[in-house]
Amino acid sequence: MKITPSARILKMLGEIEFDPWQCIAELIDNSFDDFTEIVREGKPWAGGFKVSVTLPALSAKAAEARILIEDSGRGMSYERLEQSVRAGWSSNDRFDKLGLFGMGFNVSTARLGRRTRVLTTRAGDPNWIGVEIDLDRIGDDYEAEDITEPKDDPNEHGTRVEISKLHPERAGWLQRNAANLRTTLGKTYSWILDNRPFELWVQRVQVKPRRHCRWGDDRFVVYGGGASSVKIPAYIEIDQKFDPAEACADCGNWQSPEKGRCDECGGARLVRRERRIHGWLGVQRHLDKREFGVDFMRNGRKILQWDKQLFDWKNPNDPLGLVDTEYPIELANQGGRLIGEIHLDHVPVTYQKNAFEYTDRSWRAAVDYLRGVGPLQPEKAKRASYPDNTSPLGILFKGYRRNAAGLRCLVPGDGTRPIHEETRKWAQKFHQGDPAFQSDERWYEAVVNHEEQGTRAKLHKAQAHTAPKADEDAVREALGLDLDSSEPERIVPESPVRRPETFQDRLVRYGEASTLVPELSRDFGLPRLGHLEVETRRLAGLPLTDANGEPAPVLLVQGAGGTATAFLDSGHEAFVKLGVQPAELLLVEIAAVLKVRGETGRNHAQLVTELRGRCLPDTVVDFDVISAQAREVLTEVRRLMTSAVESDAGRAYQYLSPDELTTTENEVIANGRPELLDKLGVNGEFLLYVPPLFIVRLLESWPEAFMDGKVFRGPYAGVSSPSAQRLSLARVAGYLNDVATLVSFNSRPAIAQLQRTLLSIKLLADEFPEES
Repeated sequence: MKITPSARILKMLGEIEFDPWQCIAELIDNSFDDFTEIVREGKPWAGGFKVSVTLPALSAKAAEARILIEDSGRGMSYERLEQSVRAGWSSNDRFDKLGLFGMGFNVSTARLGRRTRVLTTRAGDPNWIGVEIDLDRIGDDYEAEDITEPKDDPNEHGTRVEISKLHPERAGWLQRNAANLRTTLGKTYSWILDNRPFELWVQRVQVKPRRHCRWGDDRFVVYGGGASSVKIPAYIEIDQKFDPAEACADCGNWQSPEKGRCDECGGARLVRRERRIHGWLGVQRHLDKREFGVDFMRNGRKILQWDKQLFDWKNPNDPLGLVDTEYPIELANQGGRLIGEIHLDHVPVTYQKNAFEYTDRSWRAAVDYLRGVGPLQPEKAKRASYPDNTSPLGILFKGYRRNAAGLRCLVPGDGTRPIHEETRKWAQKFHQGDPAFQSDERWYEAVVNHEEQGTRAKLHKAQAHTAPKADEDAVREALGLDLDSSEPERIVPESPVRRPETFQDRLVRYGEASTLVPELSRDFGLPRLGHLEVETRRLAGLPLTDANGEPAPVLLVQGAGGTATAFLDSGHEAFVKLGVQPAELLLVEIAAVLKVRGETGRNHAQLVTELRGRCLPDTVVDFDVISAQAREVLTEVRRLMTSAVESDAGRAYQYLSPDELTTTENEVIANGRPELLDKLGVNGEFLLYVPPLFIVRLLESWPEAFMDGKVFRGPYAGVSSPSAQRLSLARVAGYLNDVATLVSFNSRPAIAQLQRTLLSIKLLADEFPEES
């Protein structure tokens, strides 16, 4: 078989930068392209659609090591095979295929090894036919050795690509990383594997698509308040069509129709094609430091994964201005949760298939549609004279940019704070295929549970200030009424004798009258002492008693197979009067069980301490975690205050002392915004850079600008009593001062101060108005 170009050129192609996994993916692309054509034809296909990748074993000697890619496709004729292995050849349909570049086969095989054998057969053909391309043997005549092998069955069909004389470094990576290769391919082809009947196997283990752990289609948040409130769904379907265009089958250029010839290459093979953006944008059920952003696909293969370009904005009117990253801006150390999958089948990609051609106008049009031409942040848009951003991403940004626990932001919590660490663990179980974590129910239960705990806390606070019920007999006596003049005593018929309730009966009753506490339902355990899978449930309106009938705040009941059920009495005085956290008493009960089971000499305090650190990291009073939460809530305060002073920014600016102004200017420069130095005080943007404690002083100096729902819900202007005004202001300023103080100083405060700040963070977040 005559192939071109020369062996020297083919060897040079092997020097083009492709990672080992990309080389494997190039060959998989060809198989999936064949499968796609079969599916489009609508004909039944015996044998299914399967691609198998076999990597060299760790024990394989260099001379014996092989990489084998096999598929169950249609196979090829001799003429089609000759075209397919020829560098530079491309099929007529370059727009609907994954294998977009004719040299992809040559680059990937030459990069992996110096010898490639290709065997192919169609159903009904008598033999396997093929070619061996040995870069050490091909001469100037460009002749490669033809191969013929007998078939075991005339109905066999498909193609095999075997690569040997492997490159040591790349072969070594593949030998060591079969699992990583499966994961990478599962992400790259997730949409194809999830939406088409294709199978992909690596080392006899099936590749599973990496699906997004997102909120369901029916979840939403309410943005704004009153008549202006709107529901913002956690999933927005995208399907936008643009005017059709003509695509050149020779060079791939897209252009306006009816021109007759290609503007780029002069070719006449122009095809009128659809230009369409489709897919979805949505919200992940958890925050992640890396895995958030949008996946962009071409013909089902992911070209960009977790891409964050849509979160950036650059002012087109300021060519020298910096690019602003608009999301995430709150709790950035925890990551983000806005995600999506977008198909851009009409946008050209680079030869490595790891980026789109960003200078192409089709890419720019897609970006403008998905995120809008203006900023996502409303205040920034207003300052730049852009209208409200109503793009799909702009809508999601409004509803989900904040990460406060509860229904307002659709973030799971434990009644006090978000449980980001725990939800990340739940996401791992989702990706591991655990059936209990596939739907978003567990996440949503934690959201609702957080709200219910907050409601109960407010109700208890209200009840604590309610006057006790009057003694009816004392009132009647004080009024001089005859105590015996009440209604005659009714004779109640005797009830039938009931058998005494057993402890097991009581447990059944507790189970029916309780709700799951997701943040405390997990595996609790310590090395060498064993583990206990605990389901924690909260009783409502029902007192909890132990096996002896004594009231108990927590009751831990062991089950079979290392399981246990814990019941919490939310009305017990330990919680409502003494301020003990449910997690603390639950750990005491678990520690007692593990101590007996493990026969350890460690005391309960040691066990509880270790259990809390290992199993409940979200409840640990950790300086770094609390500092991050403080910065998040302070960022939100700055944002809201910036908007609140927009009409009179000069007044806010005048409260800055000289040293505070210097600090502000330094912060502006450190954040790469020197252009703002000449505009400080012109608008409220300077508040994003002032010292944290200045924010407190500004609130105390100008409370009417920020209270009454403008930034904080507390009443002020409408309160007639000066003392009541001072009380309302002092409450909010106290919370804010705790937060600003922690952010301002690098030294680690005492545990008591951290606990106080943690409570202030929660209380301050509760002060934000609903429409924020």
